[in-house]
Amino acid sequence: MNWITNYVRPRINSIFSRREMPENLWSKCDSCGTMLFHRELADNLNVCTQCGHHMAITPKARFAALFDGGVYNEIEVPKPIADPLSFKDQKKYPDRMKAAQKSTGATDAMLVAAGDMGRTPIVAVAQDFSFMGGSMGMYVGNAIIAGAEHAVKHKRPLVLFSAAGGARMQEGILSLMQMPRTTVAVQMLREAGLPYIVVLTHPTTGGVTASYAMLGDVQISEPGALICFAGPRVIEQTIRETLPEGFQRAEYLLDHGMLDRVTPRGELRDELITILRMLLGQKPAVKGDLPSPAQNKPEPEAESDK
Repeated sequence: MNWITNYVRPRINSIFSRREMPENLWSKCDSCGTMLFHRELADNLNVCTQCGHHMAITPKARFAALFDGGVYNEIEVPKPIADPLSFKDQKKYPDRMKAAQKSTGATDAMLVAAGDMGRTPIVAVAQDFSFMGGSMGMYVGNAIIAGAEHAVKHKRPLVLFSAAGGARMQEGILSLMQMPRTTVAVQMLREAGLPYIVVLTHPTTGGVTASYAMLGDVQISEPGALICFAGPRVIEQTIRETLPEGFQRAEYLLDHGMLDRVTPRGELRDELITILRMLLGQKPAVKGDLPSPAQNKPEPEAESDK
């Protein structure tokens, strides 16, 4: 026995047999800085278990926790012209779209689905902030119209989850045209006598706030969500005054009459079931008699390279 056998060989074996720890096993809370294990965070619907801070959640993960058994059918959305303005800044618009699609696995910034929630058939639309800031382009307008048309055709209420930085600059005036288009879609629901519930999540800003996000029959928000047209920093620089603490946050808007409820994500499904049954004239849900959402929640998605 010599030093090669006693030291070098075991050392080499330990190096090559060492298992690398995946980088996406832990997430850091943006509010309190706590490191959260990915399974624990996913089980809590991306809400910090220490401080209750609501982190971003993908539409697919949200729908898995919303629909009975996590089962839903995606509704096809008509695809718009890929690059109507031939827009280019630091990158070409099609290149930005391909990068966003690769990093998120989504077609665009909105997902439309139909299914049962508490045995009540609904249509749900959810915006994905991780896809180019959830920006409102022609696809988003088409998605809301597709959801509204499906809801009217099958006589179902529409539930919308907003999360956006505003209009998509790469589509210019065509993006702004989605404001009246989506307003007409909401009017279709009104004329059909169908409920339209909006859940505002962090952040909901710009032209999205100025259109479909503030037209709900009932306006609900997740805690701490920023909801505004122009952001607080822009307003402070314009009027040169310090804004009140918590200005344009969900709790502030609730106190000033712009929202009906501020509901934690974990309680949202039960509250939506109660509200929709009330608006549809159905009997109240019996606690414990309702189907559960997906028991096996989807694995958290790995963070993309920035």
